[in-house]
Amino acid sequence: MHLQAAALMNIEFKPAPPHFAAEYIRLRGLTRENAISEERLRTLGITAQTWANDIRSHVLQGFIAQSGQDIVGYCFGDTASGEVVVLAVGPSHEKQGVGRQLLALVVEQLGMLGHKRLFLGCASDSKVRSYGFYRHLGWRSTGTIDERGDEILELVQQWA
Repeated sequence: MHLQAAALMNIEFKPAPPHFAAEYIRLRGLTRENAISEERLRTLGITAQTWANDIRSHVLQGFIAQSGQDIVGYCFGDTASGEVVVLAVGPSHEKQGVGRQLLALVVEQLGMLGHKRLFLGCASDSKVRSYGFYRHLGWRSTGTIDERGDEILELVQQWA
């Protein structure tokens, strides 16, 4: 069996519940590239309470990857805009297909909500892993940069 497939067999993918919001914030600070601390998120107006409220009100919908009792990754999309707002995978589960599966679930979910164009902000530095990750999966540059200096990528397709 392929190593990546074997690793994913031990991971459960399921809808992201609001009561794990503090864990989402903690894991975001542990990611190897583009980590954002709880303090920095707070300055952006993102707390466990606001995140949980956005999930409860369906502003954000997403999925978690869980190994045993541990959340090892998650991905969330904005249901109104079609933006993939965050994809985070803990260092211990990188390069195992977790991020790809989480992203695929959110893309499918946003497509089912009627979005034909999805977008996200991504590092514009080709040395950063996310640069190649998204492009390999079909995301294309819009040629624009957001206020944080991230390049805006889009995915345009027809969802069945």
